[in-house]
Amino acid sequence: MVPIRDDNPISITPYVTYGLVALNVLVFLYEMTLSPPNLETLFNTFAVVPSELSTSFRTGFSFPHVTEWGTLISAEFLHAGFLHVGGNMLYLWIFGNNVEDQLGHLKFFVFYIACGVLASLCQWYVAPDSMVPSLGASGAIAGVMGAYIFRFPKVRVLTFIPLFFISFRIPALLFLGFWFVEQAFYGIASLGVSADVGMNGGVAYWAHAGGFVFGALLGYWLGLFDKADEAIIEEAIADEAKETSY
Repeated sequence: MVPIRDDNPISITPYVTYGLVALNVLVFLYEMTLSPPNLETLFNTFAVVPSELSTSFRTGFSFPHVTEWGTLISAEFLHAGFLHVGGNMLYLWIFGNNVEDQLGHLKFFVFYIACGVLASLCQWYVAPDSMVPSLGASGAIAGVMGAYIFRFPKVRVLTFIPLFFISFRIPALLFLGFWFVEQAFYGIASLGVSADVGMNGGVAYWAHAGGFVFGALLGYWLGLFDKADEAIIEEAIADEAKETSY
């Protein structure tokens, strides 16, 4: 299932969401200019390499191992291919603006980065000795989705099924809930198997599932689920749905 858009209006210009999308695309365009050996070097340097991160945790603040901690952030802006970056930016574009609208620009930026870091740590925890670089914005975006599903469970998401060339609207609770269950299922199935995204890796399912859970928890801690303006939000969503229904 591919999300096309949601029926969820915003009251601000989501500068942080737009900026994150632009930065990810620009970094990917830079990646495209690199030769395969240089691209692999870039990934090994700025993506999370679980085994090296494990070493850095054991050595504490000893230089240069402490610099490995920075990859928990830099890895959020690297991608392994067109589908990787395209899919991530589509989800961020659709769901990020509403979470930013609720949290505000600064809180949303901190929230996004924190979700990405915690998601990478979840992936590291299940495969701490892996040598395969782990990278991508999907862990941070999973956090956005985890917050979104609890804040806007009734919002309808226009969804496209490529296999059957059909589209329909379903509640965010169903769309994002199915996505989370799928990630958790594959994460459990991948235990003991390399599951990092990198030059020769697969999909970081535990980063996805972990980011989703931490996104919901951080969203609650940051006051995202405050009920005070729920009636106003639901009314705006209902009006938007009427205007765009077809």
